[in-house]
Amino acid sequence: MTRFAFTVEFDGRPFMGWQRQAHGPSVQQAIEDAIASVTGEAVAVHAAGRTDAGVHGIAMRAHADIAKEIAPFRLMEALNARLRPAPVAILACEAVADDWHARFSCTGRSYVYRIVNRRAPLTWENGLAWRVIQPLDAAAMHGAAQVLVGLHDFTTFRSVHCQSASPVKTLDRLSVEREGDRVSIHAAARSFLHHQVRSMVGCLAMVGMGRWSADDLRAALEARDRAALALNAPPDGLYFVRATYPGES
Repeated sequence: MTRFAFTVEFDGRPFMGWQRQAHGPSVQQAIEDAIASVTGEAVAVHAAGRTDAGVHGIAMRAHADIAKEIAPFRLMEALNARLRPAPVAILACEAVADDWHARFSCTGRSYVYRIVNRRAPLTWENGLAWRVIQPLDAAAMHGAAQVLVGLHDFTTFRSVHCQSASPVKTLDRLSVEREGDRVSIHAAARSFLHHQVRSMVGCLAMVGMGRWSADDLRAALEARDRAALALNAPPDGLYFVRATYPGES
Protein backbone atom coordinates (compact mmCIF):
# COMPACT_ATOMS: atom_id res chain seq x y z
CA MET A 1 0.00 0.00 0.00
CA THR A 2 1.42 3.36 -1.05
CA ARG A 3 0.17 6.75 0.12
CA PHE A 4 0.08 9.17 -2.79
CA ALA A 5 -0.17 12.94 -2.29
CA PHE A 6 -1.87 15.00 -5.00
CA THR A 7 -1.98 18.68 -5.88
CA VAL A 8 -5.37 19.34 -7.41
CA GLU A 9 -6.76 22.19 -9.49
CA PHE A 10 -10.49 22.48 -10.11
CA ASP A 11 -13.24 24.77 -11.34
CA GLY A 12 -15.93 24.60 -8.66
CA ARG A 13 -18.85 25.66 -10.83
CA PRO A 14 -20.19 22.17 -11.69
CA PHE A 15 -19.70 20.75 -8.20
CA MET A 16 -21.54 20.75 -4.87
CA GLY A 17 -18.15 21.29 -3.24
CA TRP A 18 -15.10 19.15 -2.50
CA GLN A 19 -16.84 16.69 -0.18
CA ARG A 20 -18.74 13.73 -1.63
CA GLN A 21 -22.47 14.52 -1.60
CA ALA A 22 -25.57 12.36 -1.99
CA HIS A 23 -27.41 15.09 -3.91
CA GLY A 24 -24.87 16.10 -6.56
CA PRO A 25 -21.37 15.79 -8.01
CA SER A 26 -18.26 16.62 -5.98
CA VAL A 27 -14.55 16.97 -6.65
CA GLN A 28 -13.78 14.15 -4.22
CA GLN A 29 -16.13 11.78 -6.03
CA ALA A 30 -14.63 12.66 -9.42
CA ILE A 31 -11.12 11.79 -8.20
CA GLU A 32 -12.22 8.65 -6.34
CA ASP A 33 -14.05 7.42 -9.44
CA ALA A 34 -10.95 8.10 -11.55
CA ILE A 35 -8.75 6.13 -9.12
CA ALA A 36 -11.22 3.23 -9.21
CA SER A 37 -11.11 3.27 -13.01
CA VAL A 38 -7.29 3.18 -13.04
CA THR A 39 -6.65 0.73 -10.19
CA GLY A 40 -9.87 -1.18 -9.64
CA GLU A 41 -9.75 -0.04 -6.00
CA ALA A 42 -12.42 1.80 -4.01
CA VAL A 43 -10.40 4.32 -2.03
CA ALA A 44 -11.11 7.43 0.03
CA VAL A 45 -9.44 10.68 -1.00
CA HIS A 46 -8.67 13.03 1.90
CA ALA A 47 -8.14 16.76 1.30
CA ALA A 48 -6.49 19.62 3.17
CA GLY A 49 -9.85 21.34 3.42
CA ARG A 50 -13.44 21.30 2.29
CA THR A 51 -14.86 23.81 -0.14
CA ASP A 52 -18.46 24.91 -0.69
CA ALA A 53 -20.42 24.55 -3.90
CA GLY A 54 -18.98 26.91 -6.52
CA VAL A 55 -15.65 27.46 -4.74
CA HIS A 56 -12.51 26.80 -6.78
CA GLY A 57 -9.14 25.21 -6.13
CA ILE A 58 -5.77 26.37 -7.49
CA ALA A 59 -3.61 23.97 -5.47
CA MET A 60 -5.68 21.80 -3.14
CA ARG A 61 -3.63 19.05 -1.47
CA ALA A 62 -5.08 15.57 -1.05
CA HIS A 63 -3.99 11.98 -0.54
CA ALA A 64 -5.13 8.40 -1.11
CA ASP A 65 -3.77 4.95 -0.21
CA ILE A 66 -3.41 2.68 -3.24
CA ALA A 67 -2.38 -0.98 -3.34
CA LYS A 68 -1.59 -1.16 -7.07
CA GLU A 69 2.09 -0.73 -7.90
CA ILE A 70 2.28 2.32 -10.11
CA ALA A 71 4.73 5.20 -10.52
CA PRO A 72 3.46 8.63 -9.39
CA PHE A 73 3.86 10.15 -12.86
CA ARG A 74 1.95 7.30 -14.50
CA LEU A 75 -0.79 7.58 -11.89
CA MET A 76 -1.09 11.33 -12.45
CA GLU A 77 -1.31 10.90 -16.22
CA ALA A 78 -3.87 8.10 -15.93
CA LEU A 79 -6.05 10.04 -13.51
CA ASN A 80 -6.03 13.14 -15.70
CA ALA A 81 -7.11 11.02 -18.67
CA ARG A 82 -10.00 9.54 -16.66
CA LEU A 83 -11.05 12.88 -15.16
CA ARG A 84 -11.79 14.47 -18.54
CA PRO A 85 -14.04 16.29 -19.33
CA ALA A 86 -14.62 17.28 -15.68
CA PRO A 87 -12.76 20.53 -14.84
CA VAL A 88 -10.40 18.77 -12.42
CA ALA A 89 -6.66 18.26 -12.94
CA ILE A 90 -3.95 16.54 -10.94
CA LEU A 91 -1.02 18.98 -11.12
CA ALA A 92 1.43 16.86 -9.13
CA CYS A 93 1.59 13.40 -7.60
CA GLU A 94 4.17 11.90 -5.26
CA ALA A 95 4.58 8.99 -2.85
CA VAL A 96 4.68 10.17 0.77
CA ALA A 97 5.21 8.66 4.20
CA ASP A 98 2.37 6.59 5.64
CA ASP A 99 1.83 9.09 8.45
CA TRP A 100 1.51 12.11 6.12
CA HIS A 101 -2.10 13.30 6.06
CA ALA A 102 -3.45 15.98 3.75
CA ARG A 103 -5.74 17.36 6.44
CA PHE A 104 -4.19 16.54 9.80
CA SER A 105 -0.56 17.24 8.81
CA CYS A 106 -1.49 20.61 7.33
CA THR A 107 -0.15 23.62 9.26
CA GLY A 108 -1.58 26.43 7.14
CA ARG A 109 -4.24 27.16 4.55
CA SER A 110 -4.49 30.14 2.20
CA TYR A 111 -7.33 31.52 0.12
CA VAL A 112 -7.76 34.38 -2.31
CA TYR A 113 -11.06 36.05 -3.08
CA ARG A 114 -11.35 37.81 -6.43
CA ILE A 115 -13.65 40.77 -7.03
CA VAL A 116 -14.14 42.50 -10.38
CA ASN A 117 -15.17 46.07 -9.57
CA ARG A 118 -16.99 47.35 -12.65
CA ARG A 119 -20.47 48.01 -14.01
CA ALA A 120 -20.12 45.87 -17.14
CA PRO A 121 -21.27 42.25 -16.76
CA LEU A 122 -18.74 39.44 -16.50
CA THR A 123 -18.27 37.30 -19.60
CA TRP A 124 -15.68 34.52 -19.39
CA GLU A 125 -15.24 35.22 -15.66
CA ASN A 126 -18.90 34.65 -14.84
CA GLY A 127 -18.83 32.27 -11.89
CA LEU A 128 -15.09 32.86 -11.41
CA ALA A 129 -15.26 36.22 -9.63
CA TRP A 130 -17.72 38.43 -7.78
CA ARG A 131 -18.78 41.50 -9.75
CA VAL A 132 -19.35 44.50 -7.51
CA ILE A 133 -20.66 47.53 -9.40
CA GLN A 134 -20.30 50.09 -6.60
CA PRO A 135 -16.81 51.67 -6.46
CA LEU A 136 -14.66 50.01 -3.80
CA ASP A 137 -12.01 51.76 -1.70
CA ALA A 138 -9.42 48.98 -1.46
CA ALA A 139 -7.21 50.97 0.92
CA ALA A 140 -10.09 51.37 3.37
CA MET A 141 -10.86 47.67 3.04
CA HIS A 142 -7.25 46.73 3.79
CA GLY A 143 -7.09 49.01 6.81
CA ALA A 144 -10.32 47.60 8.24
CA ALA A 145 -9.20 44.03 7.53
CA GLN A 146 -6.43 44.37 10.12
CA VAL A 147 -9.15 44.45 12.82
CA LEU A 148 -9.73 40.76 12.11
CA VAL A 149 -6.08 39.64 12.09
CA GLY A 150 -4.99 37.70 15.16
CA LEU A 151 -6.73 35.47 17.69
CA HIS A 152 -10.49 36.11 17.89
CA ASP A 153 -13.86 34.52 18.42
CA PHE A 154 -15.20 34.53 14.85
CA THR A 155 -18.79 33.48 15.67
CA THR A 156 -20.16 36.39 13.61
CA PHE A 157 -18.31 35.11 10.55
CA ARG A 158 -19.23 31.46 11.06
CA SER A 159 -22.00 29.58 9.24
CA VAL A 160 -24.73 28.16 11.46
CA HIS A 161 -23.87 24.81 9.85
CA CYS A 162 -20.18 24.98 10.86
CA GLN A 163 -18.99 21.79 12.55
CA SER A 164 -15.82 23.22 14.11
CA ALA A 165 -15.49 22.55 17.83
CA SER A 166 -14.65 26.19 18.56
CA PRO A 167 -15.25 29.57 16.87
CA VAL A 168 -11.87 30.81 18.13
CA LYS A 169 -9.28 30.98 15.33
CA THR A 170 -6.04 32.82 14.65
CA LEU A 171 -6.10 34.71 11.37
CA ASP A 172 -2.50 35.16 10.20
CA ARG A 173 -3.19 37.39 7.20
CA LEU A 174 -6.05 39.36 5.68
CA SER A 175 -4.90 41.79 3.02
CA VAL A 176 -6.61 43.67 0.19
CA GLU A 177 -4.88 44.61 -3.06
CA ARG A 178 -6.17 46.44 -6.12
CA GLU A 179 -4.92 46.30 -9.70
CA GLY A 180 -7.13 48.14 -12.17
CA ASP A 181 -10.69 46.93 -11.68
CA ARG A 182 -9.49 43.77 -9.85
CA VAL A 183 -9.62 43.62 -6.06
CA SER A 184 -7.97 40.58 -4.44
CA ILE A 185 -8.42 39.64 -0.79
CA HIS A 186 -5.82 37.23 0.63
CA ALA A 187 -6.51 35.21 3.78
CA ALA A 188 -4.20 32.80 5.60
CA ALA A 189 -4.63 30.80 8.82
CA ARG A 190 -3.97 27.37 10.22
CA SER A 191 -7.65 26.61 9.69
CA PHE A 192 -10.90 28.42 8.90
CA LEU A 193 -14.52 28.17 9.97
CA HIS A 194 -17.27 27.31 7.49
CA HIS A 195 -18.02 30.46 5.43
CA GLN A 196 -15.45 32.50 7.40
CA VAL A 197 -13.61 33.88 4.37
CA ARG A 198 -16.79 34.67 2.44
CA SER A 199 -18.30 36.38 5.49
CA MET A 200 -15.19 38.50 6.06
CA VAL A 201 -15.11 39.46 2.39
CA GLY A 202 -18.77 40.50 2.45
CA CYS A 203 -18.16 42.83 5.38
CA LEU A 204 -15.02 44.25 3.81
CA ALA A 205 -17.01 44.99 0.65
CA MET A 206 -19.39 47.03 2.82
CA VAL A 207 -16.38 49.00 4.06
CA GLY A 208 -15.17 49.48 0.49
CA MET A 209 -18.58 50.86 -0.53
CA GLY A 210 -18.49 53.33 2.37
CA ARG A 211 -21.46 51.73 4.12
CA TRP A 212 -19.37 50.39 7.02
CA SER A 213 -16.30 51.67 8.84
CA ALA A 214 -13.50 49.77 10.56
CA ASP A 215 -15.36 50.43 13.82
CA ASP A 216 -18.48 48.76 12.41
CA LEU A 217 -16.38 45.75 11.48
CA ARG A 218 -14.90 45.63 14.98
CA ALA A 219 -18.40 45.85 16.50
CA ALA A 220 -19.57 42.96 14.35
CA LEU A 221 -16.59 40.87 15.45
CA GLU A 222 -17.13 41.67 19.11
CA ALA A 223 -20.87 40.92 18.87
CA ARG A 224 -20.09 37.22 18.40
CA ASP A 225 -23.48 36.94 16.72
CA ARG A 226 -24.20 35.79 13.17
CA ALA A 227 -27.04 38.31 13.05
CA ALA A 228 -24.40 41.10 13.17
CA LEU A 229 -22.99 40.00 9.79
CA ALA A 230 -23.44 42.55 7.01
CA LEU A 231 -23.10 40.28 3.98
CA ASN A 232 -21.91 36.81 3.00
CA ALA A 233 -20.04 37.05 -0.30
CA PRO A 234 -20.97 34.54 -3.03
CA PRO A 235 -18.74 31.50 -3.60
CA ASP A 236 -17.81 32.51 -7.16
CA GLY A 237 -14.70 34.51 -6.29
CA LEU A 238 -13.21 32.18 -3.67
CA TYR A 239 -10.13 30.05 -4.43
CA PHE A 240 -8.19 27.64 -2.21
CA VAL A 241 -4.63 28.54 -3.16
CA ARG A 242 -2.23 26.75 -0.83
CA ALA A 243 -1.80 24.21 1.95
CA THR A 244 1.48 24.15 3.87
CA TYR A 245 3.11 21.29 5.75
CA PRO A 246 6.08 20.84 8.13
CA GLY A 247 9.37 21.20 6.28
CA GLU A 248 7.85 23.35 3.53
CA SER A 249 8.67 27.03 3.19
